[in-house]
Amino acid sequence: MKKFVTGILGSAAMVLMSAAAGSAATLDDVKAKGFVQCGVHTGLAGFAAPDDQGNWKGFDSDFCKAVAAAVFGDPEKVKFTPTNATERFTALQSGEIDLLARNTTWTLSRDTSLGFNFTGVNYYDGQGFMINAAKLPGINSALQLSGAAICVQTGTTTELNLADYFRANNMEYNPVVFQGFDETNAAYEAGRCDAYTTDQSGLYALRLTLANPDEHVVLPEIISKEPLGPLVRQGDDQWFDIVKWTLFALIQAEELGITQANVEEMKGSDNPEIKRILGQEPESKIGAMLGLENDWVVKVVAGVGNYGEMFERNIGQESPLKIARGLNQLWTKGGLQYAPPLR
Repeated sequence: MKKFVTGILGSAAMVLMSAAAGSAATLDDVKAKGFVQCGVHTGLAGFAAPDDQGNWKGFDSDFCKAVAAAVFGDPEKVKFTPTNATERFTALQSGEIDLLARNTTWTLSRDTSLGFNFTGVNYYDGQGFMINAAKLPGINSALQLSGAAICVQTGTTTELNLADYFRANNMEYNPVVFQGFDETNAAYEAGRCDAYTTDQSGLYALRLTLANPDEHVVLPEIISKEPLGPLVRQGDDQWFDIVKWTLFALIQAEELGITQANVEEMKGSDNPEIKRILGQEPESKIGAMLGLENDWVVKVVAGVGNYGEMFERNIGQESPLKIARGLNQLWTKGGLQYAPPLR
């Protein structure tokens, strides 16, 4: 009996080891094809959208480039797969993409039953509402929207939060539901609904695309926590670590004052922490532990800048969106962005 049980346990272990080995090859696959395949939004200003030449720009697409820089030393070795709210998960589960960076909220179900690992929070957001103030004068709070028709994208946490908010406040509403982002936007601009709800960052991005943006007002209420972040498939700890520590490196670089302009100069710094994260310590293993070159952080910052630079040029004060850092400030400045030690 003992031999029988031992045999079963041994067989189970072999199956688990085989499964792990079969799924833990993302870095090898990425290197073999020569680029990172990254799932992004179909087109959200400031986060991920192609310009007139077809080049992807934005906060999320820059993160994809950062991962490419970590792996290849070249931020351009990335290809983008535009996905809608429902396609994004299938694309990641199937292996069509290596990484998803698409305004995706970190939730328990996505982290467990869908088989994903979130690699951190690159943007702390919250769901809000936008109205056309010219058509709804006097409305200055979401609590005045009882009975309103509200445009919302299906297959999102947004749809669930909307139902929760109106139920909790004993209000009625008429959901006007669409699957696609562009369809939802078009319906709102055409006046098919009284209000539009999505992440507040998305509302500011959408507002810029409307014919008369000054007529549209984002209401003050934040009705949910929306920690947005990149995610990968479960079962490949090495790839999970690479994507996770790329995010942490961007944050830590900002904290230490390492920028796209000075990163080469900083390689000669006497600061032991700067020397360590830039791979300049004798016998450094900061890259080897991830399967990367020891100067991978240098290549990331040289390619896209630090976290603050990415934020400001894409969605912050240097961008048309002009979103305040708020919770996305560094922890040293009263925000929530905090990186574990790179050592």
